[in-house]
Amino acid sequence: MDAKKIVRKALENKLVVPAFNIPHLPMLKPIAQAVLDENSVAMIQVARLEWEKFESESLERVAEEYAKYAKEGHTLLHLDHVPVIDEDHLEVDYLPIIQRAIKAGYQSVMVDASRLSLEGNIAATKSVADIAHAAGIPVEAELGAVMGHETEQAAIPYEEIFEKKMGFTTVEDATKFVRESDCDWLSVAVGSVHGAIAANLLDKKKPAAKLDIERIAELEKALDIPLVLHGGSGIENDYILKGIQAGIAKINVGTELRQPYERAMREKNDVEYARECVYKRCRELIRDFLHTAGDAEILAK
Repeated sequence: MDAKKIVRKALENKLVVPAFNIPHLPMLKPIAQAVLDENSVAMIQVARLEWEKFESESLERVAEEYAKYAKEGHTLLHLDHVPVIDEDHLEVDYLPIIQRAIKAGYQSVMVDASRLSLEGNIAATKSVADIAHAAGIPVEAELGAVMGHETEQAAIPYEEIFEKKMGFTTVEDATKFVRESDCDWLSVAVGSVHGAIAANLLDKKKPAAKLDIERIAELEKALDIPLVLHGGSGIENDYILKGIQAGIAKINVGTELRQPYERAMREKNDVEYARECVYKRCRELIRDFLHTAGDAEILAK
C-alpha cells in the first residue's frame, strides 16, 4: 500500500487513517489484528521517545515485529515523532534516524522541528523531505505547539489556552511552511493534548480536550494537504468527527492503548492477557470512537 495515496484518499472521502503507537513491543500484534478484524486501515507507528523511555526497544525491532503481523491491505508502518529538539530540550541527530527507518522499510516518516523557529522548522523538515522523497515515501511535519504535560501538568488552565489559541497553528505560518518545506502531511496544533510521559502522570486521565474546527477548515482550505491530529486520545467524540469532516486525515492514538496494556501488566504480569486488553480496546476505538470500521473497502482499493 502507498501511504501517501491512502492518506490523500482519506482526505478526499472525509475519512481518517488512525495511527496507533507502540510504546511496548507486544502491543503490535493485537493492534494489527484489531485493524484487520474491523476491516479498517491504520498505521502502526513508533516515536523516538517510545524506544528511549518505554519498551519498544528500537525502530528496527518494531519493523521486525511489524513484518510478523502486518495485515496486507489494512496496515502501514509509520515512523512517528523524531524530534530535532526532544522533550528534554536536547538536540537530536535526527537525519540518521530517518535514514535507519527508510532502510528498515517504514512507509512514511515524521520529523518534529516545532520547537525551532519557523525558518528552522522549514529547513529541518526540508532536509528530511529530500531524503524521504528520494526513497519514495511521504513526510509528516509539525507546526505550532501541540499541548502536552511531559513533565508536569500545564500551569495555565486548558480553557484559557484554548480561548486564546495559545500555540495554535496559524494559516499564515502554515502556508509558508508547506510551500517551502515540501512536507506531505502537516500535524497542526488546534486544541489536542499530547499524552504524559513523566512517571507520576503515566496512568492519569488526560485533560478533556476539544478542537478548533473552524481553524482546521481554514488550514485545509489554504494548504490542500492532509492534516494530522496528534494527541487523539481524550478528545470528545463529536469534535473528532467534525475535525475529520474539516480536514483531519490522520489521527494519532497512544494513551488510549498504552494505559490498558500497562494496567493489565500490573494486574497479572501476563503479556497475553495484556494483549487481549489492547485488542478489545483497539476494536472499540476503531468502531465506536473513530468510526473507521469498514474503511478498507474505500481506502485500500
